Amino acid sequence: MDIWQEMYEKAKKEYFPGDVTPFIYAHNVVSAIEAENGEIFVGFCIESCSGVCNLCAERVAALNMYTNSGQTHIKRVIAFRDQAPTENDSASLPCGACREFLMQLDEKNKQTEIMVDYAQRKTTTLEQLIPNWWGSSRQADN
Repeated sequence: MDIWQEMYEKAKKEYFPGDVTPFIYAHNVVSAIEAENGEIFVGFCIESCSGVCNLCAERVAALNMYTNSGQTHIKRVIAFRDQAPTENDSASLPCGACREFLMQLDEKNKQTEIMVDYAQRKTTTLEQLIPNWWGSSRQADN
């Protein structure tokens, strides 16, 4: 089993969409991330009637990683709904808020591999999705 299959299988266990309350819906998008040390952390999407309370699966997985290990560098990300990512499935790519959060979390995350097509094992990097990131100069100053 390769790392992508391991990540897919762990995330897939979190896919069971449903209502948490009449106001909150969860588990309709799932994600797994591989941290710098090789540990895998998972997350699932949480959506509420108040949009500011929504959290995407990728951010939940990253927060789980940080909370449980203190790590900030992410080597790989996979996200999907009911099936593995395909090139035609926009749900497999992090949204703008997730891209921004991952970039701010660790400057090395620009090299994070993001699964685009699971069957073909095609990936992209966070840097390719968010080129010329506004915070690069600020990180360079530290």
